[in-house]
Amino acid sequence: MSGSGVGPVEPEGDTHVRDTDPAPDARHVFLPRWSPRRRRTVAGAFLAAAVLAGGTSLYLTRPRPEPPPDPPFPSQVTAFTYLDMQVRGSQGTARTFEFTIQTFMESGPPVTVLRISQPYAGLTLTTAPTIPFGVKSGSPRKITVTAEVTECGKVPRNAGLPFLDVTLRNTHAKEVHSFILGARYAQDLSRALQVACSNEFR
Repeated sequence: MSGSGVGPVEPEGDTHVRDTDPAPDARHVFLPRWSPRRRRTVAGAFLAAAVLAGGTSLYLTRPRPEPPPDPPFPSQVTAFTYLDMQVRGSQGTARTFEFTIQTFMESGPPVTVLRISQPYAGLTLTTAPTIPFGVKSGSPRKITVTAEVTECGKVPRNAGLPFLDVTLRNTHAKEVHSFILGARYAQDLSRALQVACSNEFR
């Protein structure tokens, strides 16, 4: 028996359902292929960044240098020595005499001599060079001091341990220091005062 009708439509070709493409395995994902020049450029950039980061870390963690020490006090590096004395007058006709001292510095910044005085109220001093003047390390300076007796009753007949009060200044401090010039200066000063005030010392 023949008949006609529409049967089920058969798909053409393969009737098997195809599996979908599997998702790519992350382990097999490849980066874009770079040229050797580009790889060198990228590697250099990473290396430079690493060096910069390391240098910054070293800079931030480096030990801080110790601050420089303060300069010494001027009296610690300045000295005065007695050289000689000359009496101008005699028998009270002139109450002035001169003596020479020398000052020098051992080290440090320059020192300025602001004042030279002594403890006797009846004796005044002037200097050449005129105060203030500077003293540098390694360059001694001679100072001529002119002393004038203004009142014999206020100077000693025998100066046992005379000294000079010197005001000094450097970049660190300003200070007054007493310098003892030694036994020879004491003897010469006593002799000069006796000459200047011979009539009043009798």
